[in-house]
Amino acid sequence: MNIIELLKTNEKKHLKYIHLNRDDVLFRENDKCENIGIIIDGEVSIISYLTDGSEVIYNTLRNDEIFGNNLIFSSEPFYKGNIIANKDTDLALINRENLIHIMQNNTEFMVEYIKIQSNTGKALNNRIRLLSMKSAEERLLYQLHENHNVIKYSSITKLAKDLYLERETLSRLINKLEKEKRIIRNANSIRLYNI
Repeated sequence: MNIIELLKTNEKKHLKYIHLNRDDVLFRENDKCENIGIIIDGEVSIISYLTDGSEVIYNTLRNDEIFGNNLIFSSEPFYKGNIIANKDTDLALINRENLIHIMQNNTEFMVEYIKIQSNTGKALNNRIRLLSMKSAEERLLYQLHENHNVIKYSSITKLAKDLYLERETLSRLINKLEKEKRIIRNANSIRLYNI
């Protein structure tokens, strides 16, 4: 559900609608975060560029997802990466003052916003835990455990990115675990054997 649907008619006037074309930069690294952003239709990534020219993708957000929510009330509310549209994207911004006003007057919106915050925190903890694991096997098995022993994915490349692994490393690992009969791979899913 898009959190915008929980807004009352008079609250929607506080939204600022923006259209981005592919590769448009909405905010740059170190810009002050003064709004939360809600993706209505499209996709953006939060990307930082290293001194060697390589890029680090911190997150990719799609329809109904929110960004800026971890920064808007922070004592250091500055973006850690560039917010860039991956394709034509429509989104809405709500500034801090209006967000506070809406949450004070719309309990349903406030509860959903807090739920989103909680899920964001959980996802960040999951990411930190994944990054602390040294082996590819440990990361894949942890992700299986976190997803009730089944991982659905659109591509091996995307799954490898989610696990912070090289595509080739993940492919070799999946083949090895299949041969050992520890996992079963179907077209777009992996599950633990005998589950």
